[in-house]
Amino acid sequence: MATITLKNVIKRFNDIETIHGVNLDLEDGEFVVFVGPSGCGKSTLLRLIAGLEDITEGSLEINEQNMNHVAPADRGVAMVFQSYALYPHMTVEENMSFGLRMTGGDPEQIKKQVANAASILQLEPLLKRKPKQLSGGQRQRVAIGRAIVRQPDVFLFDEPLSNLDAELRVDMRIQIAKLHNRLKSSMIYVTHDQVEAMTLADKIVVLRDGRVEQVGSPLELYHNPANDFIAGFIGSPKMNFLDAKVLEIDGNDLATIDVAGQIIQLDVDGIKVAKNDHVKLGLRPEHVSETTQNADFTLSVKVDVAEHLGGTTFLYGEHKGHKLTIEASGQNLTKNGESVEVGINKQDCYLFNQKGEALIDRPVPVRG
Repeated sequence: MATITLKNVIKRFNDIETIHGVNLDLEDGEFVVFVGPSGCGKSTLLRLIAGLEDITEGSLEINEQNMNHVAPADRGVAMVFQSYALYPHMTVEENMSFGLRMTGGDPEQIKKQVANAASILQLEPLLKRKPKQLSGGQRQRVAIGRAIVRQPDVFLFDEPLSNLDAELRVDMRIQIAKLHNRLKSSMIYVTHDQVEAMTLADKIVVLRDGRVEQVGSPLELYHNPANDFIAGFIGSPKMNFLDAKVLEIDGNDLATIDVAGQIIQLDVDGIKVAKNDHVKLGLRPEHVSETTQNADFTLSVKVDVAEHLGGTTFLYGEHKGHKLTIEASGQNLTKNGESVEVGINKQDCYLFNQKGEALIDRPVPVRG
């Protein structure tokens, strides 16, 4: 287990700066997920921690020891890559023990460590097989087992599930979560899939263009995003956005908003917004209600596509040029091309100014 600290970390490839002054504190035993769109710098940041890329400026500390010039093998980290990178001519057991054998480890101790990793990952029946005799999920478990036998302080995962089909991805997510619960090790996991981030992480680090946008628990980022980028990225289906305008704002930061011809009042951060500003109103699909009873305002939505999934129905449509996704019950029988009236409550609304900054500080659910 380990603490990890990044202080003003910058990475340049020749004259191109890809990581811009990242500061992070990752606690001992945390499961931390780096998430963001393609090209945001998450894999580069992971490689800097692993020592596979050199830090241009700033510092990396693991357990309060500077690692800038420490070789990857001496950092106490083990990395699981997107590709399984297994030797095809070796058995599962040989693949898992290869790194330890190359460093001259005691054969009996290596055997014990492989047996322990195989037990954790339920690989005992497969130890004598070769990679071509394994499924994709089994190969990925072998790659994880190869990391476990090294007994690292930090596990690093670089999009390890992206080559698996949907069903296997779900199964392997559960396996990795169980692995963390059992080992209590520090883990950093890179993905572009925010569902993986939400289901696995103790802490999520959202990256965009080589910068950290927000750090927090999955529920903190979901319920209280710092800006419209995070609000639109975290959540599936993603948040709806409607153009709006501030008609008035009083001394108590109560803003009168015109949204799609509806007038509503919302408590806002008055420092970040002013009268006549154009803003964005955000609505989660689950907060667009099938019923208009007791709603603060309503919208008429022309449904383009209705997805009936059994327990849930997703309606994709438009209101005055704004695309809207509605999460409805499985009993909803709306058909393509029909119009529906939906209700919105003020307490479910998000609001963002022209810079994308959140204007409403929302409560995050806590356990009672």
